Amino acid sequence: MIAIIDYGAGNLFSLKSSLGIIGEEAEITRDREVLRKADHLILPGVGAFGDAVKKLRETGMFDAVKAEAEAGKPLMGICLGMQLLFDRSFEYGTHDGLGLIHGEIRDISPMLPENYDVPHMGWNSLHLIGKCPILRDTREGDYVYFVHSFAGFGCDEDLRATADYGFPVTAVVQHENVCGCQFHPEKSGAAGMKILKAFADWKP
Repeated sequence: MIAIIDYGAGNLFSLKSSLGIIGEEAEITRDREVLRKADHLILPGVGAFGDAVKKLRETGMFDAVKAEAEAGKPLMGICLGMQLLFDRSFEYGTHDGLGLIHGEIRDISPMLPENYDVPHMGWNSLHLIGKCPILRDTREGDYVYFVHSFAGFGCDEDLRATADYGFPVTAVVQHENVCGCQFHPEKSGAAGMKILKAFADWKP
């Protein structure tokens, strides 16, 4: 069973629906015992980093998620959920993250050519870097759907895919049993479904 972590900041039901389509049992929860019993964890997220970290702490999910990940359970962060895996974010202040992926979350605006919009919204192709379990069935150039204004930087050792948006945007990261996608696999058609299925099958 895959536990989808509910802390008040995620596209929970579309994600659960996508997992159901590929035949995976999923439960939306903020119960520590359900997290403990789950085979895999997904941390979704939309909104601002600081607000999301506050909600994670208030619901008790910050410590629970970190403990399960450090015990070796497969964990995937999606969009803001991926950013929460990082050491810290500079989105409207400085905020500490879970520290499961080394690097920082910063505004993409200074990196962009003048004719590029923020947020980065739309379909972009993936450039694969090395091997990654959740990209098992992903091909170079597969298109996925992004919506974000901040991105991961300084995570070169854990970088597994980028997307070109005026510069190489961090798209997929992975460190041991922890991985993340800046894009939304549940909104990325067949390519996204392959990524969700590969995550569900992953046994670190």
